[in-house]
Amino acid sequence: MSPIPVYFEQGRRRVFACVLDWPGWCRRDKTEELALDRLAAYAPRYAVAARLAGLEPPDPGPAGFQATERLDSGFGADFGAPMEIPRSDAAPAGAAEARRMASLVSAAWQVFDRAAAVPAELRKGPRGGGRDLDKIIEHVAGADFSFARKLGVRHRSAPGDRAAVEAMRAGVLAVLASPSDGAPLAAKGWPARYGARRVAWHALDHAWEIEDRSVRPG
Repeated sequence: MSPIPVYFEQGRRRVFACVLDWPGWCRRDKTEELALDRLAAYAPRYAVAARLAGLEPPDPGPAGFQATERLDSGFGADFGAPMEIPRSDAAPAGAAEARRMASLVSAAWQVFDRAAAVPAELRKGPRGGGRDLDKIIEHVAGADFSFARKLGVRHRSAPGDRAAVEAMRAGVLAVLASPSDGAPLAAKGWPARYGARRVAWHALDHAWEIEDRSVRPG
Protein backbone atom coordinates (compact mmCIF):
# COMPACT_ATOMS: atom_id res chain seq x y z
CA MET A 1 0.00 0.00 0.00
CA SER A 2 1.11 3.54 -0.76
CA PRO A 3 0.66 6.47 1.64
CA ILE A 4 -2.52 8.49 1.13
CA PRO A 5 -1.73 12.00 -0.22
CA VAL A 6 -2.86 14.85 2.02
CA TYR A 7 -2.27 18.56 2.23
CA PHE A 8 -2.18 20.80 5.28
CA GLU A 9 -3.83 24.18 5.74
CA GLN A 10 -2.14 25.92 8.67
CA GLY A 11 -3.77 28.65 10.73
CA ARG A 12 -2.43 30.34 13.84
CA ARG A 13 -4.03 27.90 16.27
CA ARG A 14 -5.39 25.03 14.15
CA VAL A 15 -4.36 23.02 11.10
CA PHE A 16 -6.49 21.10 8.63
CA ALA A 17 -5.37 17.83 7.09
CA CYS A 18 -7.30 17.09 3.88
CA VAL A 19 -7.07 14.01 1.70
CA LEU A 20 -6.63 15.05 -1.91
CA ASP A 21 -8.34 12.17 -3.67
CA TRP A 22 -11.25 11.56 -1.27
CA PRO A 23 -13.51 14.64 -1.19
CA GLY A 24 -14.86 15.37 2.26
CA TRP A 25 -12.22 13.52 4.30
CA CYS A 26 -10.76 16.51 6.16
CA ARG A 27 -10.11 16.98 9.86
CA ARG A 28 -8.35 19.62 11.94
CA ASP A 29 -6.50 19.84 15.24
CA LYS A 30 -3.76 21.81 16.97
CA THR A 31 -0.81 20.27 15.08
CA GLU A 32 -0.20 18.38 11.86
CA GLU A 33 0.39 15.16 13.77
CA LEU A 34 -2.84 15.49 15.74
CA ALA A 35 -4.77 16.40 12.59
CA LEU A 36 -3.48 13.23 10.90
CA ASP A 37 -4.44 11.18 13.97
CA ARG A 38 -7.95 12.62 13.80
CA LEU A 39 -8.09 11.97 10.06
CA ALA A 40 -7.23 8.31 10.64
CA ALA A 41 -9.77 8.06 13.46
CA TYR A 42 -12.50 9.24 11.09
CA ALA A 43 -11.62 6.71 8.37
CA PRO A 44 -14.42 4.31 9.45
CA ARG A 45 -16.96 7.13 9.36
CA TYR A 46 -15.76 8.29 5.95
CA ALA A 47 -16.00 4.68 4.75
CA VAL A 48 -19.79 4.98 4.96
CA ALA A 49 -19.73 7.66 2.27
CA ALA A 50 -17.21 5.76 0.17
CA ARG A 51 -19.41 2.66 0.16
CA LEU A 52 -22.50 4.71 -0.73
CA ALA A 53 -20.51 5.96 -3.71
CA GLY A 54 -19.82 2.35 -4.72
CA LEU A 55 -16.12 2.58 -3.86
CA GLU A 56 -13.77 0.53 -1.73
CA PRO A 57 -13.17 2.68 1.37
CA PRO A 58 -9.71 4.17 1.83
CA ASP A 59 -7.60 2.69 4.61
CA PRO A 60 -4.51 4.54 5.85
CA GLY A 61 -3.18 1.27 7.31
CA PRO A 62 0.53 1.01 8.08
CA ALA A 63 1.46 3.26 5.14
CA GLY A 64 -0.41 6.20 6.65
CA PHE A 65 -0.46 9.58 4.95
CA GLN A 66 2.00 11.60 2.90
CA ALA A 67 2.01 15.41 2.86
CA THR A 68 2.10 16.86 -0.65
CA GLU A 69 1.58 20.53 0.11
CA ARG A 70 1.38 23.01 2.99
CA LEU A 71 -0.80 26.10 2.71
CA ASP A 72 -0.98 29.18 4.90
CA SER A 73 -4.55 29.76 6.01
CA GLY A 74 -5.93 33.28 6.18
CA PHE A 75 -8.44 32.42 8.90
CA GLY A 76 -10.13 29.28 7.57
CA ALA A 77 -8.31 26.72 9.70
CA ASP A 78 -8.95 28.72 12.87
CA PHE A 79 -12.52 29.54 11.84
CA GLY A 80 -13.24 25.90 11.04
CA ALA A 81 -13.36 25.50 7.25
CA PRO A 82 -10.71 24.48 4.69
CA MET A 83 -10.68 27.61 2.53
CA GLU A 84 -7.37 27.48 0.65
CA ILE A 85 -7.06 25.81 -2.74
CA PRO A 86 -3.99 23.59 -3.21
CA ARG A 87 -2.00 23.85 -6.44
CA SER A 88 -2.80 20.26 -7.30
CA ASP A 89 -6.48 21.12 -7.64
CA ALA A 90 -5.59 22.82 -10.93
CA ALA A 91 -4.97 19.38 -12.47
CA PRO A 92 -7.49 18.31 -15.14
CA ALA A 93 -10.08 15.67 -14.26
CA GLY A 94 -11.04 13.15 -16.94
CA ALA A 95 -14.45 11.57 -17.35
CA ALA A 96 -13.93 8.67 -14.94
CA GLU A 97 -12.37 10.81 -12.24
CA ALA A 98 -15.08 13.45 -12.59
CA ARG A 99 -17.81 10.84 -12.17
CA ARG A 100 -16.00 9.49 -9.10
CA MET A 101 -15.84 12.95 -7.51
CA ALA A 102 -19.53 13.54 -8.17
CA SER A 103 -20.43 10.16 -6.69
CA LEU A 104 -18.60 11.01 -3.47
CA VAL A 105 -20.32 14.38 -3.19
CA SER A 106 -23.66 12.69 -3.75
CA ALA A 107 -22.77 10.15 -1.07
CA ALA A 108 -21.83 12.92 1.39
CA TRP A 109 -25.26 14.48 0.89
CA GLN A 110 -26.85 11.08 1.47
CA VAL A 111 -24.95 10.69 4.75
CA PHE A 112 -26.10 14.14 5.83
CA ASP A 113 -29.72 13.52 4.84
CA ARG A 114 -29.79 10.24 6.75
CA ALA A 115 -28.39 11.86 9.88
CA ALA A 116 -30.81 14.79 9.60
CA ALA A 117 -33.83 12.54 9.03
CA VAL A 118 -33.67 10.92 12.47
CA PRO A 119 -35.59 13.05 15.01
CA ALA A 120 -33.29 13.76 17.90
CA GLU A 121 -32.60 16.31 20.58
CA LEU A 122 -29.13 17.78 20.13
CA ARG A 123 -26.91 18.45 23.09
CA LYS A 124 -26.07 22.11 23.53
CA GLY A 125 -22.46 23.12 23.53
CA PRO A 126 -19.69 24.71 21.49
CA ARG A 127 -19.69 22.14 18.68
CA GLY A 128 -21.87 23.46 15.86
CA GLY A 129 -22.56 26.65 17.77
CA GLY A 130 -25.41 24.93 19.56
CA ARG A 131 -27.72 24.98 16.53
CA ASP A 132 -30.90 22.95 16.64
CA LEU A 133 -31.38 20.27 13.99
CA ASP A 134 -33.64 22.42 11.81
CA LYS A 135 -31.06 25.21 11.85
CA ILE A 136 -28.27 22.83 10.86
CA ILE A 137 -30.33 21.56 7.92
CA GLU A 138 -31.07 25.14 6.85
CA HIS A 139 -27.42 26.13 7.26
CA VAL A 140 -26.10 23.26 5.12
CA ALA A 141 -28.64 23.90 2.36
CA GLY A 142 -27.93 27.64 2.40
CA ALA A 143 -24.19 27.04 2.17
CA ASP A 144 -24.71 24.61 -0.71
CA PHE A 145 -26.51 27.28 -2.73
CA SER A 146 -23.49 29.55 -2.22
CA PHE A 147 -21.06 26.76 -3.07
CA ALA A 148 -23.05 25.99 -6.23
CA ARG A 149 -22.48 29.52 -7.52
CA LYS A 150 -18.74 29.02 -7.07
CA LEU A 151 -19.10 26.11 -9.50
CA GLY A 152 -21.14 28.07 -12.05
CA VAL A 153 -24.49 26.63 -10.94
CA ARG A 154 -27.05 29.33 -10.26
CA HIS A 155 -30.36 28.66 -8.58
CA ARG A 156 -32.55 30.89 -6.47
CA SER A 157 -31.45 30.31 -2.90
CA ALA A 158 -34.29 28.55 -1.09
CA PRO A 159 -32.86 26.43 1.76
CA GLY A 160 -36.32 25.56 3.06
CA ASP A 161 -37.66 24.35 -0.29
CA ARG A 162 -36.74 20.68 -0.71
CA ALA A 163 -37.48 20.69 -4.44
CA ALA A 164 -35.19 23.69 -4.92
CA VAL A 165 -32.45 22.03 -2.88
CA GLU A 166 -32.68 18.86 -4.98
CA ALA A 167 -32.56 20.88 -8.21
CA MET A 168 -29.48 22.75 -7.01
CA ARG A 169 -27.78 19.50 -6.00
CA ALA A 170 -28.53 17.94 -9.37
CA GLY A 171 -26.95 20.93 -11.07
CA VAL A 172 -23.82 20.67 -8.94
CA LEU A 173 -23.49 16.94 -9.56
CA ALA A 174 -23.91 17.42 -13.31
CA VAL A 175 -21.07 19.94 -13.34
CA LEU A 176 -18.76 17.86 -11.14
CA ALA A 177 -19.44 14.72 -13.20
CA SER A 178 -18.24 16.46 -16.38
CA PRO A 179 -14.54 16.43 -17.34
CA SER A 180 -12.75 19.65 -16.42
CA ASP A 181 -9.43 21.25 -17.31
CA GLY A 182 -8.67 22.31 -13.73
CA ALA A 183 -9.60 25.96 -14.19
CA PRO A 184 -12.20 27.63 -11.95
CA LEU A 185 -15.71 26.80 -13.13
CA ALA A 186 -16.98 30.35 -12.65
CA ALA A 187 -15.58 33.87 -12.38
CA LYS A 188 -13.98 34.15 -8.92
CA GLY A 189 -15.09 30.55 -8.43
CA TRP A 190 -13.58 27.18 -7.67
CA PRO A 191 -11.99 24.39 -9.69
CA ALA A 192 -13.95 21.14 -9.65
CA ARG A 193 -11.58 19.30 -7.32
CA TYR A 194 -11.75 21.92 -4.61
CA GLY A 195 -15.50 22.38 -5.08
CA ALA A 196 -16.11 18.66 -4.59
CA ARG A 197 -13.92 18.61 -1.48
CA ARG A 198 -15.53 21.68 0.11
CA VAL A 199 -19.12 20.59 -0.56
CA ALA A 200 -18.54 17.03 0.64
CA TRP A 201 -16.59 18.14 3.71
CA HIS A 202 -19.33 20.55 4.79
CA ALA A 203 -22.07 17.94 4.45
CA LEU A 204 -20.09 15.25 6.26
CA ASP A 205 -18.85 17.58 8.99
CA HIS A 206 -22.41 18.50 9.92
CA ALA A 207 -23.66 14.93 9.55
CA TRP A 208 -21.04 13.84 12.05
CA GLU A 209 -21.94 16.79 14.27
CA ILE A 210 -25.57 15.64 14.34
CA GLU A 211 -24.47 12.09 15.17
CA ASP A 212 -22.14 13.29 17.93
CA ARG A 213 -24.65 15.66 19.52
CA SER A 214 -27.74 13.47 19.29
CA VAL A 215 -29.46 12.46 22.50
CA ARG A 216 -31.28 9.20 21.77
CA PRO A 217 -34.20 8.02 23.86
CA GLY A 218 -33.29 5.44 26.48
